[in-house]
Amino acid sequence: MQCTILTNGEYAALFRYRSIIDNSESIICADGGANYAYQLEIVPNCIIGDMDSIYPKVLEHYTRLEVPILKYPKRKDFTDTQLALGAADEKGADSITLIGSLGGRLDHTLSNLYCCMDMVQKGYSIMHYHPDYQVYIVNRCLELAGTAGDIVSVLALTDIAQGVTEIGFEYPLQEVVLESRNPYAVSNIMTDSTAVIQVQEGMLAVFHYPQFPDR
Repeated sequence: MQCTILTNGEYAALFRYRSIIDNSESIICADGGANYAYQLEIVPNCIIGDMDSIYPKVLEHYTRLEVPILKYPKRKDFTDTQLALGAADEKGADSITLIGSLGGRLDHTLSNLYCCMDMVQKGYSIMHYHPDYQVYIVNRCLELAGTAGDIVSVLALTDIAQGVTEIGFEYPLQEVVLESRNPYAVSNIMTDSTAVIQVQEGMLAVFHYPQFPDR
């Protein structure tokens, strides 16, 4: 099942997310992510978090529509995004797209990337979506669809990523070792409409910057 999580981060023009949302079987809002769902005039399957950033009128609106609202204490051991990922797991999702999870505060962006690692390790497919670029969390193989000339950067999320291979790039890699402290695999260039990135051990963050972003 395809699930989209709306977080309370930085967004582009909201209409640019419509295709992602329309293709989702389940929509979960992490706290203030519900403010964007409200603007998009969509009804999420649930809202989860400590409710410190959702607007009162939005909370009232979705309460009136009987949307399940799962409120947690502000003092908690998980971020709202982590709680939303857990809710997606409970609802049976196997493919998760997060929007609003990139940009804005760098600490929030990094937290959103790192907190997906356990889910990917369990077999989930996870993408962080922005209309101008996408970030994939990968522990096995990723097939990218794009255009020759697209820029792709690969970073190790674990201290070491073993056996990293990049096929279909101007600078191909064959079973190399990437270290988080030596991030040299940035700004590679796709040479065709498809490319493949593989890792044998460890986890990667793959940043894809299409030449023709979603408009």
